[in-house]
Amino acid sequence: MENEKEAHPSQRKGHHTDAFATKFVDKTNNWQHKAAKYAPKEQKPAPAGGLDHTPIPDAPPGYTVKITFNRAESLPIADVNSFSSDPYVWAQLNVDLPTRHKQDPHMRFRTPTIRKSTDPVWNCDWIVANVPSTGFKLKARIYDEDPNDHDDRLGNVHVHVDSLHDGWPGISEQAYKIKKRMGSKRAYFMRGCAAMLSSGIEMSGKLVVSVELIGKTEVGSNGGRVWTVGPCDFSSHFSKMIGRIAGTKEHGEGKNGAKTESYNFQANQFQLAGPVPPPLYHRYVEFKPFIAGMFTAKSLRGYILNRALRHQHSRIYNYDRYTVYGSFPSPSKDMTLQFLKLANYDRGGRIFTYVLTLDGLFRFTETGKEFGIDLLSKHTMHSDVNIYVAFSGEFFVRRLKTPHREPFENDQETHPPANIDRSPSSGDPPSDPAYYALYLDNDSGTYRPSAKLLPLLKEFMQKNLPGLKIVTLDCVTDEEKMGKLKGEQRERKKAEGKGMVYMQDDGSSMSSSDEEELDERMRSYGEEGANGEGAKKEKMRTKVKRDIKERKVFGSIHGHKGGEDINEADDQSKGADGDIGHSSGELRQQDGVLRPKEDGVVGGNEKVDRR
Repeated sequence: MENEKEAHPSQRKGHHTDAFATKFVDKTNNWQHKAAKYAPKEQKPAPAGGLDHTPIPDAPPGYTVKITFNRAESLPIADVNSFSSDPYVWAQLNVDLPTRHKQDPHMRFRTPTIRKSTDPVWNCDWIVANVPSTGFKLKARIYDEDPNDHDDRLGNVHVHVDSLHDGWPGISEQAYKIKKRMGSKRAYFMRGCAAMLSSGIEMSGKLVVSVELIGKTEVGSNGGRVWTVGPCDFSSHFSKMIGRIAGTKEHGEGKNGAKTESYNFQANQFQLAGPVPPPLYHRYVEFKPFIAGMFTAKSLRGYILNRALRHQHSRIYNYDRYTVYGSFPSPSKDMTLQFLKLANYDRGGRIFTYVLTLDGLFRFTETGKEFGIDLLSKHTMHSDVNIYVAFSGEFFVRRLKTPHREPFENDQETHPPANIDRSPSSGDPPSDPAYYALYLDNDSGTYRPSAKLLPLLKEFMQKNLPGLKIVTLDCVTDEEKMGKLKGEQRERKKAEGKGMVYMQDDGSSMSSSDEEELDERMRSYGEEGANGEGAKKEKMRTKVKRDIKERKVFGSIHGHKGGEDINEADDQSKGADGDIGHSSGELRQQDGVLRPKEDGVVGGNEKVDRR
């Protein structure tokens, strides 16, 4: 019995503290639950992207090399109408150097297009620094530019250089046979037919290339990357249809000296002299789940978005016969003035979206809340969906009253908002860059550039745009100041947009005075109509007035004006991303800018007739 009691001990009787202990435990749980409501919440980790601190891989210094695309011979005929081609070269330089990330963009270059030629002459230079002693591989593709369709590939050329050393002799105008395997079947079919009819026509074309070793690159101890030294080429791309939708215009001058504007959207590319400071290295920010797929094109949704943005990039930075090319051997005062001209100086209170690529290509277009196409102002489109860029944001230009003083000095007036001497309404802008200030910020949600690197960006831009005052603004710490400045820009844009003359496709214009336009339109019907009497004259005047009124009403929709079909096919090009070189042949030189022979001049108070 005793053993059974030990095996089954009796339960302890209840104690008066048991009830208190239970209540205490419940009370403690309630306090802890209430305290959790007011405790600081755990911060979610920031989305991946933004500033990347990955250093450039170590490598010994390399060589500076000048690659020249001299000319091509016996290219196939890609255009049936002109029985010729519009060829250009798209090149990519591959070197045996490790990159910071495998997604870093390649070194690329594009020549201007030579019109209507199967034997084009480019003589375009591409100077690249820090090419390693292990040599390089140059892949050159020759295309026929076709804005109304995809660009036809005319063939490939590969140039292999196994090693570089101080005594390397270089390559002097060597002709490389163009490989036809990846070329347009239609173009080579036409070439074959022509070769059958004439024994003097060769079936295979040639690309003539030169390579010169300039010398060792002075980069200190690290030669882990290559960059473009020069020349500092630029190109301007125009689209009337996008300009009409977005409501952007270019300035011009009418027959009687009246100021004019025509609908046109302008996209600009300017190759700056490298190297870009190594810390300027930013990755896209994954602030939404689908963003990664959009940049990498791995998911179905991401692939569709990636292709759409790349297609839009090729439409905005399109290459056609209205594209304006130019080149400067190195940064200079003239180069700064050309940049100001592309930005329309301080006219119109314009604000621009920009992207600076890792190789120093500066892309920018006008932006603003009034734009009808939202993606025009997106940095993703401007970067051509590149995973890494150097910097991005917005900028605008202002004119200074006192050129040798800083923009933010107390008594320094700027335009906008002040109306200072020689403002756009009172004459041509000054030709001295010291009269202007470039305001750059880091307002980009796509890449979110670091504000700590704004001084490095300022130093780089000052080196490439000598004489121009550079002001940097942080979109966070300088939010109030930046908002005030951009607000003044928008107000000036509204004010300077009134009372202008708008050029139409038919050559007629809408004056600030309806009576002047009425007389002009009446004269366009002929002397008999203009000098007619009675019912015939009154009927004609009524018709012209109705045309003017309808055009004004129609023009209030997205800045759209009558006289042009909104569904008019716009020029497009599938030209590759890259730098722009100078050329000869069908291009003519004017004011340091290469332009098509048959076209008008773009920029300033001149206009291009795109009828």
